[in-house]
Amino acid sequence: MRAVRRPGAYVCGIDAAMDVIGGKWKVLILWALAERTYRFGELRRAVPGVTEKVLTAHLKELEDDGIVHREEYAEVPPRVEYSLTPRGVALNTALGPLGDWGRQHVYPGGGGGGAAESGGAAGDGRP
Repeated sequence: MRAVRRPGAYVCGIDAAMDVIGGKWKVLILWALAERTYRFGELRRAVPGVTEKVLTAHLKELEDDGIVHREEYAEVPPRVEYSLTPRGVALNTALGPLGDWGRQHVYPGGGGGGAAESGGAAGDGRP
């Protein structure tokens, strides 16, 4: 597991966390893996719009950070499954309040009077 992904010190805990979850797809990957263990193709279908290349890269980074566990099975054909580690579960727990905020202030029907009601971008129901 990598301790620091970029050169230099982090400014705060949010800075460090954003380094781990930064990118368009990582939070959605974590959201999907919170439901259950996935094989690669299943996970790609669970996160619509992500390319195979980007999903592979993000899973590798999340694995290196100790967030995702990759289990290889010695079968023919080979089978690989992805799941959250305890650290990944803790990260998803920490992201819960952020998802709540998004539902209240951005996601349509959340009742918060945020960007969706004032013409801003709407969320897709995910955390």
